[in-house]
Amino acid sequence: MADVMIHEFLLGFIKIYILQYAEREPVYGKELHDQLSGHGYNLSYGTLYNTFHVLEEKGYLVHEDRNVKGKIRKYYNLTEKGRDALKKAKARTRELFDE
Repeated sequence: MADVMIHEFLLGFIKIYILQYAEREPVYGKELHDQLSGHGYNLSYGTLYNTFHVLEEKGYLVHEDRNVKGKIRKYYNLTEKGRDALKKAKARTRELFDE
């Protein structure tokens, strides 16, 4: 039960991380997966891509298809709605941790 709760907490932080990363530059799945793995987060590709899709459905991200060495790769960019959500999430997170 504790593992499930920790997974849910971390997934929330990972959503914020994805938005923050996409604010700096367009991001694609494998790149972000490698970044998270480098920080010790072993997230499955299925969970990661589902998270991208949910964030896109909510209007926080938008993707563009790019041809990279003959393969189509989806790059995700932050939208204005995503930028606002990121700003609010960071402020609320700071507020909670400062308590």
